[in-house]
Formats: sequence, structure tokens, C-alpha cells
Amino acid sequence: MRSQIEYPDEALPPLGTTLRVAAGIEWLRMPLPFALDHINLWLIAEGDAWVAIDTGIALDNVKDCWRSVLHGRRLSRQIVTHFHPDHLGLAAWLEQETGAPLLMTQDEYIAAQSVIDQVPPFDAGTMMDFFADHGLQQHWLDALKQRGNGYRRGVPAVPATYQRIQDGDVMAIGTHDWRVMVGRGHAPEHASLYCGDLGVLIAGDMLLPRISTNVSAFASQPERDALGDFLDSIRAFTALPEDTLVLPSHGLPFRGVHYRVNQLVEHHAARCDELVAACDEPRTAAELLPVLFRRELKDAHQVMFAMGEAIAHLVHLEHQQQLEHQRNDGISRFVRRS
Repeated sequence: MRSQIEYPDEALPPLGTTLRVAAGIEWLRMPLPFALDHINLWLIAEGDAWVAIDTGIALDNVKDCWRSVLHGRRLSRQIVTHFHPDHLGLAAWLEQETGAPLLMTQDEYIAAQSVIDQVPPFDAGTMMDFFADHGLQQHWLDALKQRGNGYRRGVPAVPATYQRIQDGDVMAIGTHDWRVMVGRGHAPEHASLYCGDLGVLIAGDMLLPRISTNVSAFASQPERDALGDFLDSIRAFTALPEDTLVLPSHGLPFRGVHYRVNQLVEHHAARCDELVAACDEPRTAAELLPVLFRRELKDAHQVMFAMGEAIAHLVHLEHQQQLEHQRNDGISRFVRRS
């Protein structure tokens, strides 16, 4: 096993251009309006056309980048890894502009439709009730309420139809076969794509080189072990060859898939140990945010992800029988099992 992650090339494609990373695969780097300021998209050659993997968020400057990239190119299909705005945001626009149909998993498509239309329990109100149950302070709840339907701003529309892909499906793209590897925990049914011929994994958000993927509990499944799902999912990547070229949604392409999986497993184990140590007395997820996030959480967007991640870790520890979940006075707290 490699002793570290290796980056084959640290050159970045300028906005509106592509960079070849493997035979028939080009890299697009699109801007994001967050602290995480970019997303990587990928184009795979398919005869005289191209297949897009993910679309970017719905912003005018991202559309301008697409117009530049697509000048003289035909887009035949768009495969979206999961429903988050930076991945699905421009799918409807790209379909309208190019005619390229959308392919994605069923759970991701349904989640997108449910969140964009604010169908309970996928609506902001249910999410705020969920966070209030876990002790989030009123001023943060008010800030989240003021955000409104932030999802619709990033995903103004979802294509009316889609082609379903599932775990284990093998798709021919150009002259190579790509296998769908579904992962859970970050999103309901996240699709990564692996090509054995090329030795390439398009990992989406499931395996990032320098940051840990957000793993969140959701109000729709409050007792589900999202962190356990995520850890099981990334362990499946260790069946791939160690020299697989990983194309992540954020950060640089890298090699060292086994090393990175082990690193992330150890990271989450360490965070869980810290939470157990902090729960000698019953504590809410909101009270435990400083244990998991040592930097200051400056806005509602960060707090939303932080709360989801904290609850996911606590529920995981409940499933592992290291913490006990108590609910008194309408508030959920967790305490170390004696």
C-alpha cells in the first residue's frame, strides 16, 4: 500500500477550458460561491461527442464556462453523481441547450424533486425542527429560516425525465465500459464510476484527497446510521487497484485509493473517540459542535452542514452502543454508556 497520496499533475485547467487527465477524459474546473470555491467536472469522449459527469451550480459565470467549453463540441449525455446543487444545478439548462439527457440514480432524482419542491420531510421547516430537537440555538434557526429554499437557487429546475442508473450497472462510454459504484452517507444513492481498462475512478464526493466528505443525518431518516453507510461505502473502493487514478469532485486528481480510505476511516474513528470522551454528561449535538469543528462556524450554511455531521456521528455511536440517546424536555441528548 502507498504510504501517501500522490498527485500526478498539479496543473489546473483555467476556467472555460479543459485539461486532459487520461485517454479520452478531460477535466473542467468550475467556480462555486462558497468557502469550497470549485467543483471538478469531467468530459468523457463518446465518438464525435462527449459525456458530461456533473454540471456545476446554476450561476451565470458557470453557464459562460460551459458555453466556452462546448463551442464546437456536441454533448450526448450527462451523468450526475448526486443531487447536490454543485453537481445537478445546470442539468435542466444543459438539456435545454444541448439536448443531452440526464442519467442518475433513482434516490438522487427523487431527493432533488422533493427538496426543490420542499416536500416534507425534505423541506426547510422539517430540517429546522430536527436541528431544534438536537439543541440548535434560536438565532441559528432564525438564520436558517431566512435562507429560504437555498436549494432552488442552486438548482432552478430538474429535468422532467431521467434515465435510471443503479449499483453494478456497466455503461459503455465511447470505447470503454464504466461500472456504477453506489455509495451512501453523503447522499442517498451517490454514483461513482469506475473504468478498469483505464484504471480510473470518478469518485464524485465520496473520496476527496484533502478534505473529509460531509456526512449528514437527515430529518427524513433521523435514526439511520449515515456515517456507518459512508464508511462501508468507501471501504468498497479498497477492492480497486491501489494505482487507480481517482478523479474527485474537489481537489486534485490523485493515486493512493487504499491509503486515502484508511486515512478517512481513522479520521472518523478519532472524531468518534473525542465525542465519546465529551459525553460523560448528556450533551446535545449543538453543544458538541466545538468538539468536531474547532474553527468558528461563521454562517448558517456552515452550521447546517456541521449540525448534520455532528448528529450523524452521534447516531453512529449510538448504533455502536457507545452512546445512549436520551430525550427529555423535547431535546435529544447523548451520554456515554456505562
